[in-house]
Amino acid sequence: MSAVTQDGHTMDLLRFATAGSVDDGKSTLIGRLLLDSKSIFEDQLESVEATSASKGYDYTDLALLTDGLRSEREQGITIDVAYRYFATPSRKFIIADTPGHVQYTRNMVTGASTADLGLVLVDARQGLTEQSRRHAVILSLLRVPHLVLAVNKMDLVDFSEDVYNKIHAEFTSFATKLSIPDLQIIPISALQGDNVVTRSENTPWYSGPTLMHHLEHVHVASDRDLVDVRFPVQYVVRPKSDEHHDYRGYGGMVAGGILKPGDEVIVLPSGMTSKIQGIDLFDKEVAEAFPPMSVTVRLEDDVDVSRGDMIARVNNAPTPSQDIDAMVCWMTNEPLRPRQKLAIKHTTRTARALVKDVQYRLDVNSLHRDQDTKELGLNEIGRVQLRTTVPLLCDPYSKNRTTGSFILIDEATGVTVGAGMINNAS
Repeated sequence: MSAVTQDGHTMDLLRFATAGSVDDGKSTLIGRLLLDSKSIFEDQLESVEATSASKGYDYTDLALLTDGLRSEREQGITIDVAYRYFATPSRKFIIADTPGHVQYTRNMVTGASTADLGLVLVDARQGLTEQSRRHAVILSLLRVPHLVLAVNKMDLVDFSEDVYNKIHAEFTSFATKLSIPDLQIIPISALQGDNVVTRSENTPWYSGPTLMHHLEHVHVASDRDLVDVRFPVQYVVRPKSDEHHDYRGYGGMVAGGILKPGDEVIVLPSGMTSKIQGIDLFDKEVAEAFPPMSVTVRLEDDVDVSRGDMIARVNNAPTPSQDIDAMVCWMTNEPLRPRQKLAIKHTTRTARALVKDVQYRLDVNSLHRDQDTKELGLNEIGRVQLRTTVPLLCDPYSKNRTTGSFILIDEATGVTVGAGMINNAS
């Protein structure tokens, strides 16, 4: 993924989500990444060192760097997923620190839904747990293209190659059942820094990259769909000023493909065709636009375009669909049941939806499909059939994570109650 600056330059950005059980060392690892990438201030480090000393520790407790987030969470200020930002000379990073407990599955789905990479921590002493497997399954369901299994606390098992190999073999075998295109397994000690940023002398038997090297160099640009043009229109831009008296553009974020001036396009659902006259980024024109750039597209013809419409290529457009087959993560206490009516938000379009059927509930630990259950409870994931009041312009989630996803909203309260990944639509 690339972020685009105001001067039109792109800078490499990696979004990654961390997942692990409570004591697997996530806070310490994030603290170590922030410290060793020089992303914290000296006074922050001094404060952490002083607090560690006052608690009688003979080491600097890097978890304290993120503990502010935990106390905020306890006060109900942050919404369960905490985001951290840091950068190295070669890349910028956004970390989504997601909770590990099963009752926070919905929060993990939220944090990982936009991630390029999932980082699952396991405690070398415990090996793979039910939670480790569940985290991997959720990341696989969300089609997170890159997965790192960080075998942490290697210092507590004397950097044993046998312990690492056992976990490596067990997880690799489990991962064959999942959709994980790229898997890296790295032995680390977040507390001591082994193989986090610098290569460890304690693991001469490990020849792979350090965690930071992998995060800096994992190739994510090709994960985006650059073939199928998808541009959901967010708003119509009409300044109506003397300077831009006749200006009319369509603003939004490119969800797929590459847009260029002169391209013949179709506007859906109307089916009207035109050509791209120009593409504006901030106050300048650009030669092309690609995911995830937010731009304003101008068309040669004065066609009727409004929010919720989609601009695509003439011979490669999504089929408007009202019957949606999707995997849904349910996010509220009141169960999801057949005949239920909800609002659905897909890209920039909002409609109403009727739950036609709950086909099965997925056990995210065993991958068993429970077809006897006809409802989904809080934090459960299952396959659901929906019928929408207006056609949605969607793709399978496996093809495009933007046009293949949606959220479900309780019409009475306006609260998001579900997140969906489209299998197919008709």
